[in-house]
Amino acid sequence: MIAQIIGALVRAFFVILLIATPALLLPGVSKDTTEIVTLVALFAAAFTLFEYGSSYPGLIEFRYAPPFNRMRFVALFATVFLLTVVFKGEAEPTALTHFITVIGRLVGEVIDFPLSPWRILLDSLNGSLSPKGLETVLAAAGISYVISLVMLIVFVAVMRLGNWPAASGSFNVWVNLPLFDPTTGGDVVARLNRDANVNLILGLVLPFIVPGLARFGTGMFDPERFLTPQPLIWMFALWAFLPASLFMRGIALKRVAAMISEQRRERKRAAEGDMLPA
Repeated sequence: MIAQIIGALVRAFFVILLIATPALLLPGVSKDTTEIVTLVALFAAAFTLFEYGSSYPGLIEFRYAPPFNRMRFVALFATVFLLTVVFKGEAEPTALTHFITVIGRLVGEVIDFPLSPWRILLDSLNGSLSPKGLETVLAAAGISYVISLVMLIVFVAVMRLGNWPAASGSFNVWVNLPLFDPTTGGDVVARLNRDANVNLILGLVLPFIVPGLARFGTGMFDPERFLTPQPLIWMFALWAFLPASLFMRGIALKRVAAMISEQRRERKRAAEGDMLPA
């Protein structure tokens, strides 16, 4: 129990660090912004503490199937940190900020083709940013995209080569999928595959929806306030992370469904073997 509470406290601390990173590193952060960031960070930390400090499943999925959540957190933290470094380079350029920005721009140019999610997002922001600002968001898009892609590749490799999630022991659907009730709604495998397909489809269309939300946001609020570094950092981080996270969840649900199907086949073969005459 003590080890579980310590683990929950460590996770809560890293959640605070994640949310506070832009406010800590960017220059010229206002007092109002700092207060809002502090409030959000404390709320997220409290949620994480209650979730991981409890012995019963809550809302977070795959709690006992590492490294699913750890990989997602590391990817999101790396995205937010590197984007913060890029936007900090606008006001305080250094060799590090220049290097990361150049790498991001190279990747951004690769994904900048007609009808791509990035081109749609760029068109939604066009006219609201200066030429230098467009170069910065191009780098931000490239960094966000490549980190999310690496997260997916690493997860698939861990799943295939490390036999995830069976490598960590028996997989309990109740504690790892607390919002999924296996006793209702028909066959478990069919429902898992259906939910997986929904997540994969959402992961595919979400990058095209975010630009519309960005355009709506710039229309509803003051563009000068909306298109400041901190909102842009979170917008680009979520633009790439949420679709990749949905893809990752869909792949994980497909894996769980395949494991259940394999267990059923093994039980069926064992039952047929017991029925054979001696």
